[in-house]
Amino acid sequence: MSAARDSEAPAGSPAGTPADSPAAVAAGLPGRPCSAAAALHVVGEKWALLAVREIFFGNHRFEAIARNTGAPRDRLAARLRSLEQADVVERRPYNERPPRHEYHLTESGRALAPVIRALLDWGDRWVREDRPVVMVHEPDAPERHAHEPDIHEPDAVEPGAGADGRGRHAHDLDAAWVCRTCGQEIAMNTLSVDVRAPGWDRAGPVPAG
Repeated sequence: MSAARDSEAPAGSPAGTPADSPAAVAAGLPGRPCSAAAALHVVGEKWALLAVREIFFGNHRFEAIARNTGAPRDRLAARLRSLEQADVVERRPYNERPPRHEYHLTESGRALAPVIRALLDWGDRWVREDRPVVMVHEPDAPERHAHEPDIHEPDAVEPGAGADGRGRHAHDLDAAWVCRTCGQEIAMNTLSVDVRAPGWDRAGPVPAG
């Protein structure tokens, strides 16, 4: 097989898609064409998602991520490289000599925040008997945080902050799954599945002919 052939994207990829791009890789996955499968291929490995959790929590340096996830250092380094290649995280220099980098979430990485929150909620309800990590919603967060895309540490010197450093209207996050079109909270028995991948229906592949 020629080198040119090796670099081609799998069938089903958009024209001009590089062979190693997430879209091309997703098009070549076995089984049902599905965005959930494509997402899990990128972030579904345990250490990858826990690394995203730590960066989401504000821990940007490799030592802190390794300590707080408990991941073997070589596997963590590999996961961070794959997340960087998939444009989920990016490295930013914080020291020139010796060269050192921090990890930050990109726009697509920050879009995983609801996934982390959902896993926290599920673990609180179905796995643990306590709540070791709680997301706090601060609707009155000061303007200085408006330009910061990531979550921030509570600041005890904020005007009106409580003894725990929360803003005046801060509260434990109780997020709901709401339809933006109709504004109603979603229940499972209000949902159906519309399979739009060619050659597939809800039961699986559609027989040819």
